[in-house]
Amino acid sequence: MKQGMRSAVTDQNGQEATRRDFIYIAAGGAVALGGAFTLWPFIDQMNPAADTLALASIRIDTAAIETGEQITVNWRGGPVFLRRRTEDEIAEAEAVDVDSLPDPVARNDNLSADAPATEENRSAGNGTLLIVKGNCTHLGCVPLGEAGDYDGWYCPCHGSHYDTAGRIRRGPAPENLGVPPLSWTSETEVQIG
Repeated sequence: MKQGMRSAVTDQNGQEATRRDFIYIAAGGAVALGGAFTLWPFIDQMNPAADTLALASIRIDTAAIETGEQITVNWRGGPVFLRRRTEDEIAEAEAVDVDSLPDPVARNDNLSADAPATEENRSAGNGTLLIVKGNCTHLGCVPLGEAGDYDGWYCPCHGSHYDTAGRIRRGPAPENLGVPPLSWTSETEVQIG
């Protein structure tokens, strides 16, 4: 190679850069860019599908739920119980000493993780309505409403008993029924998720 064709650029060690150095750097950059373009479809396919995103939150009009009635809605592939409790059910839940519960934590996604499982911390914050995830915390079965020793929910699969505030009272379930993230969009409409 002739001296006049060499680049006058030098590196930190005082050595001149060659065309070969440039080709190595350019080829490495092209391989990295090509690899990123090749991997992008595989990474992008891990995002949730449009139908899944549509179920990320749901709105329910609670005006039609009568006192003493429970409805079940589907949210994120699982049941959610909405129960309009009677004054007696609320009074029964308020009378329970939180320290006597197998799980004294509220398990309410709307409160801090260490909030106590009082009746107030378990309710939906709108009168007599209670909203809880409808899967038993033992193995994920769906408990029966208005059943069991505490007139709340009863999981016949393994014998877990929940009270009228969705708190575990007896059986193998380790935690209370969870309260999903929710917000009230009007006096009667709640958004879950």
